[in-house]
Amino acid sequence: MKYSALKKYSHFLLTFIFLIIFPIAAYAQSATSSGVAISVKVIDKNAKDGSIIVLTNKGYTLSKTAYDTNIYGVLAENPSLYIQNTEDSDVKSIITWGKAYVQVAAINGDISKNDFITSSTIAGVGQKADRNGRILGSALEDYKNPNPEAVGKILVAISPNYVTTFGNIRTNLLDTARNALDLYPLSQLTSLRYILAAIIVLASFVIGFTYFGRIARSGVEALGRNPLAGRLIQINIVFNLILMVIIILVGLALAYLILVL
Repeated sequence: MKYSALKKYSHFLLTFIFLIIFPIAAYAQSATSSGVAISVKVIDKNAKDGSIIVLTNKGYTLSKTAYDTNIYGVLAENPSLYIQNTEDSDVKSIITWGKAYVQVAAINGDISKNDFITSSTIAGVGQKADRNGRILGSALEDYKNPNPEAVGKILVAISPNYVTTFGNIRTNLLDTARNALDLYPLSQLTSLRYILAAIIVLASFVIGFTYFGRIARSGVEALGRNPLAGRLIQINIVFNLILMVIIILVGLALAYLILVL
């Protein structure tokens, strides 16, 4: 009993000391979202409630591209708890985890509950995600609108991360490389998967073309020395060409499995 009481008071004392050493302001408000919002200086003056915010080398600003690899959070004007750790009044409250109303549009089709939400080409506005990449979170409400440019708001479970669960990978090698080398959001495991997949694809092409190049060169030399065996040599070259294609396809299949499993 004494131990539990001592533990309780020690936690209170540590919290009190922390608040003294690191002065911050915490505000409880009439909330339209849940989760803790932190103060962030957003350089884009057009940012408003529900806007998707990304972190760039210039600072925090509105998202402007689909599947932006630097999605940070969402601007929430009335969070349930707001922690302001700066005296600068020109800051916005940003939620990086929790629930918040997010601006969305039906650019990529109607949104159903539990669909992944990512950024879109409309500044600060989200859309349904249908391929692997960076997302903001998952929809907690449906959204339908015949006008794909119309912007509405839905409640979203905010949890910025990468998803690799879509079976149909439509990202190209450039997207894969960009995701793998991105500085901010990739977990170590996800980074390893992207890098390993890229290495396997590259290795399969190098091995396939190197092997076929040697066989083709030796086949041409043999054909010059023994023209009577030309048909047999040609069959051998075609066989090795097929083998090269198989090697490349196996490499691509392995890379695909690494990304989706």
